[in-house]
Amino acid sequence: MTATQAAALPDSVETVRPPRRLAAPLWVGALLLILTFLVAYPLLMLIFGALSDSNPVVDGFGAFRPSIAHFVEVLENENVHLAFVNALAACGGGTALAVVIGLFFSWIVVRTNTPFKGFIAGASMIPLFVPPLVAGVAWGILGSPKTGLLNTALKWLGIDFRFDFYSMTGLIAVFGMYYAPYVYMFTASALRNMDPSLEEASEVSGASAFTTLFTVTFPLIAPAILAGSLLSFVVMLGIYGIPAALGAPANINVLTTYIFKLTAWSPPLYNTAAAVAILLMIVTAILVWAQQRVLSGRSFATVAGKAFRPRSLNLGSWRWFTFGLALVYLVIVVVLPTLALVIAAFRKFLFIKDFDALFDMRAYSLTHFNAVFDNPLTMLSIWNTLKVGVITAVLGGALAFAIGYTVNRTHVAGRRVIDLLATVPVAIPGLVVGVAYLWAWIGLPGGLYGTIWILALAFIARFMPDTVKALSTSFLQIHKELEEAAWICGRGILSTIATIVLPLARPGVVAAMTLLFVLAIRELGSSLFLYTSDTTVMAVLLLDYYEGGNTGKTAAFSLVQTLILAVLLGLTHWLSRGAAQGGGRVG
Repeated sequence: MTATQAAALPDSVETVRPPRRLAAPLWVGALLLILTFLVAYPLLMLIFGALSDSNPVVDGFGAFRPSIAHFVEVLENENVHLAFVNALAACGGGTALAVVIGLFFSWIVVRTNTPFKGFIAGASMIPLFVPPLVAGVAWGILGSPKTGLLNTALKWLGIDFRFDFYSMTGLIAVFGMYYAPYVYMFTASALRNMDPSLEEASEVSGASAFTTLFTVTFPLIAPAILAGSLLSFVVMLGIYGIPAALGAPANINVLTTYIFKLTAWSPPLYNTAAAVAILLMIVTAILVWAQQRVLSGRSFATVAGKAFRPRSLNLGSWRWFTFGLALVYLVIVVVLPTLALVIAAFRKFLFIKDFDALFDMRAYSLTHFNAVFDNPLTMLSIWNTLKVGVITAVLGGALAFAIGYTVNRTHVAGRRVIDLLATVPVAIPGLVVGVAYLWAWIGLPGGLYGTIWILALAFIARFMPDTVKALSTSFLQIHKELEEAAWICGRGILSTIATIVLPLARPGVVAAMTLLFVLAIRELGSSLFLYTSDTTVMAVLLLDYYEGGNTGKTAAFSLVQTLILAVLLGLTHWLSRGAAQGGGRVG
């Protein structure tokens, strides 16, 4: 190499920088404008609604009458206090149950020789894909105190016990069963990264395997347990479907169902709903902050510098017992609810006088399916849902890619503000997003309210933190040297992204868009305040069927929604695999 060539090379790879771009401020400004439109403006309008005495439907926004009366009313209202206490009780009890289930599954999958662990790990994640309202409807069919299928079976067996899932206990049980995967994800990762020598030292000292489990293993992964618990609690706090299906019949209101009731009254109490929504958002924000503090803590370190492999505890014959418990969970969470929906959907009448009547084929028909598809709203809701899902996935995926790349791969001024605005919705429950977008657009003539687009934009804002986080992982796996090599060769930023970053990040991009698509299809909370008769989506129509009191039609449409979701999940999984196989080929 000549002296001239050597002098032309950078002193080190670290000194290589992307080409200077005059458009960088415009790029940052565009992203900030989009995020302000999606996140900041609706939240400001939500605060406006809570501090105003004007009605956006009647008065528009021309007559702003400042007032704190709605906040005072909310803080003094005993119904709000009761809804708040109910929410804490249901979510707190559900979180405790979720911790027990999630921790058990993570232990048997990561730290034992239980057979078919791959199957168990996959099965334990299934509840994440079940729409909350579908889960609530299924357990209402199973555990209704009068006509519940479980109670019919117990009566046939001569057992003097009856389930009642229309209760606080029912809410806690369903919450705990369906949100245990959040705890599993955190604790399984912590167990894989924990040095097994710590447990071995305990057993050398004479402690039994189970004593070590409760005195060493679980305490050492306490931050992961706490983080998973807080996440589960936050998610439960913002759920509307399960409390609406199981709590409403027993007159058990939580914050989400109470907010919806305020807007369903005549006249609608939009200002009070906004005040309660802000209360729910503040509680959620505090919990999200607490979770971040736990995750950023540096105590309880369990990973050392030396290499290790997680040990597998030999359970002997007990391994079949743990496998059996895993199957029981799968039966309870997947098989029984699905069976209940099938029976209710195909039976002409759900009343079953005895267990033998359950097998009388004359009682089964396609009546409810015919009624569902005779309703013109059914196909309209399916079409609207698919349109909203595609728009959300494409636009949300593109925006998340732009945000993720700007935050993780550049040093432009303003990227921290972009990151902050994109992260804010993590502390905003779906129902609150719906109320905020209602206030933002309902009073503006010629606006987005009443269109498919407002639903898609609300979903994009609602799930933006999840999408950006998923994509950020892909960006962090791509070494900067690849981009630096392209810059040395004279490539610009856009060319480098198109030929280097995007092909390598393709699996993550497809996964993020798939996640957005699935979340948009099953989202109910944000849709409740934004749909019209022309923009009804499947989740809202299912709630209408349920509130109409026709269990058969509700079950039939639940199966339709579940089947569509399963087919779409299978299709997107196939596309994801294709993207992963082609992700290593860089153009």
